[in-house]
Amino acid sequence: MTRNRTTATRAWRNWAGTVAARPARVVSPASVEELTGIVRRAAAEGLRVKAVGTGHSFTAAAATDGVLIRPDLLTGIRETDRAAGTVTVAAGTPLKRLNTALAREGLSLTNMGDIMEQTVAGATSTGTHGTGRDSASIAAQIRALELVTADGSLLRCSAEENPEVFAAARIGLGALGVVTALTLAVEPVFLLTAREEPMTFDRVTAEFDQHVAENEHFEFYWFPHTGNCNTKRNNRSAGHAAPPGRLSGWIDDELLSNGAFQMACSLGRAVPATIPALAKISSRALSARTYTDIPYKVFTSPRRVRFVEMEYALPREAAIGALREVKAMIERSPLRVSFPVEIRTAPADDIALSTASGRESAYIAVHLYRGTPYRSYFTAVERIMTAHGGRPHWGKIHTRDAAYLSGVYPRFGEFTAVRDRLDPDRLFGNDYLRRVLGD
Repeated sequence: MTRNRTTATRAWRNWAGTVAARPARVVSPASVEELTGIVRRAAAEGLRVKAVGTGHSFTAAAATDGVLIRPDLLTGIRETDRAAGTVTVAAGTPLKRLNTALAREGLSLTNMGDIMEQTVAGATSTGTHGTGRDSASIAAQIRALELVTADGSLLRCSAEENPEVFAAARIGLGALGVVTALTLAVEPVFLLTAREEPMTFDRVTAEFDQHVAENEHFEFYWFPHTGNCNTKRNNRSAGHAAPPGRLSGWIDDELLSNGAFQMACSLGRAVPATIPALAKISSRALSARTYTDIPYKVFTSPRRVRFVEMEYALPREAAIGALREVKAMIERSPLRVSFPVEIRTAPADDIALSTASGRESAYIAVHLYRGTPYRSYFTAVERIMTAHGGRPHWGKIHTRDAAYLSGVYPRFGEFTAVRDRLDPDRLFGNDYLRRVLGD
């Protein structure tokens, strides 16, 4: 008996409101067996298939006019193997549920991004990452995965089983099939001490390599129209948990970082001339603080102010020069930028389409408040990023195509060859994938 839910056709929109699609039908399979049947039926009907998570990508990676698969019934931890240091989790599990479930078991991921609203498969398929000197993206922590391919079969892959698919599918963009489960490396839960500190732009850029070398996780935010930055250093601690006080944590994380920032962004969108003055206030609002807690409570933060974002990965040695170019561009332009610019790092990894594939990387992310015209700003930033061989984040706004991307990814042809073998008829294709992967 089938238990999957098929909902009435209606427009699907992503979190930021940048993408809308009207699929022929929306289905929530309750088992892998039902999912394989849905894929076979769609293929027989000539409908394309896309799986969607929580819609946190800014691109149209998950958009389709065919069958949209929601994985909200494919959730939960399937197996925990403490001896191997792994956990196998269903693809539709939200990261926030995974993190809390792991913590209850005394386990943790080694590294993660700064939000945890996404599904596990959605986050890994687009290359979601945090910052780390030695530890890389969530996808780099995958030890095995399974996916339903275009012929409706279930394919399991790892470094030992179907290794050529594994090398591609950890960041698969939804182009190789529908991921149903992931096996992730985990470790006993540990404590991180976070040290947040204001710092001038000139100082943090001059000392960037030193901060990266001395800290397990280093990142900073520069506030355009100012010379001010906020830095964050996360390092493992052998001490005791000392989370932010309830009141002080609420003031920093909710009142200032969300409530007051939301009002400042709204005012800036309505009256752009106020943005430089507001930036000076915002850049001085957060004071230095130090706290210690379990990883997901340190790595992640609530992000309630909606925005649009572009992010590029550069060779790490090029990042500070590129950031200075962005600063100079903003200062000589009429642009008014209300959101800080974010800089993070990642070690090289071995995933074909990882933004850190084969090279130590630094990320420069630019944002604007949702509803603000962004094309002029993003186009100017993208011009700088591509001049340095930048690789755009797969889930964030960019204009690059397969001709460009094949030149900055040495293993691009390896990925497209796996795609040609697994999905020759492009059952899992859409307009975004045609642009970035070619046809």
